[in-house]
Amino acid sequence: MVTSVNAGSRLDRLPLGPFHRRIMMLIGIGMFFDGFDIYLAGTVLGVTLKTGFSTLPQNALFISATFVGMMLGSFATGFLGDRYGRRFTYQFNLLLFGIASLAAAFAPDMAVLIACRFVMGFGLGAENVVGYATMTEFVPARSRGKWLGFTTVCVVTGLPVSLLLASLVVPHFGWRAMFVLGGIGALIVWYLRKALPESPRWLEAVGRSEEAEALMQSIEREAAQGKPLPAPSTGPTVAVSGELASLFTAPLLSRMIVGSVCLITINTLLYGFVTWLPVFFIKQGLSVATSFGYSLLMALGAPVGSAIGALTADSWGRKPTIIGASIVSVALGMIYPLISDPVWLPITGFALTVPIYVLVALLFGIYIPELFPTEVRLRASGIVNTLGRGATIVTPFLVVMLFEARGVAGVMSLMIGLLVVQIITVWALGIEPRHRSLEELKGEDVAPAVLKQVT
Repeated sequence: MVTSVNAGSRLDRLPLGPFHRRIMMLIGIGMFFDGFDIYLAGTVLGVTLKTGFSTLPQNALFISATFVGMMLGSFATGFLGDRYGRRFTYQFNLLLFGIASLAAAFAPDMAVLIACRFVMGFGLGAENVVGYATMTEFVPARSRGKWLGFTTVCVVTGLPVSLLLASLVVPHFGWRAMFVLGGIGALIVWYLRKALPESPRWLEAVGRSEEAEALMQSIEREAAQGKPLPAPSTGPTVAVSGELASLFTAPLLSRMIVGSVCLITINTLLYGFVTWLPVFFIKQGLSVATSFGYSLLMALGAPVGSAIGALTADSWGRKPTIIGASIVSVALGMIYPLISDPVWLPITGFALTVPIYVLVALLFGIYIPELFPTEVRLRASGIVNTLGRGATIVTPFLVVMLFEARGVAGVMSLMIGLLVVQIITVWALGIEPRHRSLEELKGEDVAPAVLKQVT
């Protein structure tokens, strides 16, 4: 058997069809439950507090346990995924999350529920890293941005769906039913994902060439549908060390900086602004019902923004879209604190949510996995996701301090400052992966060129 598989070029020249849609479905459904469960806390904790099952300090610990678990899950899955493969890691974290979610539904007290939530958070953090990375390695370069962007749409759709389901399920069946729905859904996807193939790029990168070749032939037969395939490119590729130390030397060091800055920024925007909107509205004098109505309206900006990101990433490019959405977010972020009119407040908030979720699609789903070679993709993504998730641990304290000192304007000043840093970092150090194979991007380093321009 021929063992020089050239998996990257062979995957990039495949026509988009049933094979890619099957991969998208298997990964996208799992990512939906990831998003569903992340946003589950807001629907559950209010009920547990009202019924006396929890206290405010316990609710805060529940949220902290979620993010600590996600941070550790992001870190651990990077090493597991590069060592044992994408498919194994994907299945393991989904099974872990599903079992923990069902266990949470039967928690006898809040301490047990918090412990279950930590385990669920571990699985959620892992799902985010390995899901996007796996899609990155299957989809052809010409359409990679759109398909990865729509994977993000699957995730953020969990926000309005969790809100709507909670309003229908919780009044009749209680908060425990929400964990049952999430757990059963995850286990169903775990079973379906047995049909998910391993990444041929990863198999080739770790020297399992015969397995990669056999899998590539199977994929090509399915994708070709009896028609001849175009010849793969045979351009030279750059060998990259699989050692962890390679992440902290050129050309990957600049990419680690870009990934870390971007994920710290977007996580702070999500968990320092978007998830705090109901609190901001109530503090501004709105009723609880009106607050949640406004929040639901603004939540609809999540799938809209992610879809825009998916549709523009391949046509406009990653860097222009990230920088453009950041600039729009800065402009609307400066206007938002000045709005008090009950009509314009949710409209302006919706408008601000849209570019934030354009960034969610570009950063979580598309750009970050593209930055790193197959040999270290999950480890690098896991580390920068760990830093991003770590920011969410301190974000609540900063938000409270800034809100008490200067109101919403104080919170927005933090967001705007981070967005400005992100704009500069992506412009100066970011690469442009649009329509380029993952193998082609391996050796590119823009940092020296930028330094020459500056000096």
